[in-house]
Amino acid sequence: MTEVREEVLERISRRIEKVRRAILEACEKCGRSPNEVTLVAVTKTVDLERIRAAIRSGARVFGENYVQEAREKISAITEPVEWHFIGHLQRNKAKYVVRLFDVVETVDNIKLAAELQKRAEGIKKIQPVLVQVNVSGEKSKAGISPENLPELLKFISKNTSLEFRGLMTLPPYFEDPEQARPYFRRLRELRDQMAERFPSLTFRDLSMGMSGDFEVAIEEGATIIRVGTAIFGKRPA
Repeated sequence: MTEVREEVLERISRRIEKVRRAILEACEKCGRSPNEVTLVAVTKTVDLERIRAAIRSGARVFGENYVQEAREKISAITEPVEWHFIGHLQRNKAKYVVRLFDVVETVDNIKLAAELQKRAEGIKKIQPVLVQVNVSGEKSKAGISPENLPELLKFISKNTSLEFRGLMTLPPYFEDPEQARPYFRRLRELRDQMAERFPSLTFRDLSMGMSGDFEVAIEEGATIIRVGTAIFGKRPA
């Protein structure tokens, strides 16, 4: 493994341990096992040394927002880790994402799902996906509307090269994480409704919660949390 400076390793290890303690406390508060929660370390703008420090500190799942940036990192990291695509995905990048990523969390329309299906089928891959839902209705946020979600799920259920795993959301930003709770709850309720409506699909994951509000998300049922700044520090402006 490539050398990592001791001070960088200590800093990242300390932060990851703090996040894991917070996950444990949130799970204890709501009667869940921490084994139910996957920590995705978000590495947007994060250099390779800090990513390697996170791996040495026990992180095994990483999230990237941009294809070009991710391509360089994924090719450089030789350790057996899992990569999630968590950014807004354009159809013309689907062919790259299918080859690079283990999970795509941001499928939000039928045309994109069809392109992912086509590209995955072309390389004989079963591509795990989550559907991103815009539960807040904010125009600045990506994600399919709750009203149009059933149509997309129906399409995915008929495509054999896509493995549906669940739902993802990005709520509005609040200083007080409690204000994000209704949005997390709404995604969980949508999950329950859609699971009844589409019994052939496996709703195993709810990806919701980031550095500032993941404890609340866990209390509302998150199985995947996407944490960047709490591990790697603030990103450059």
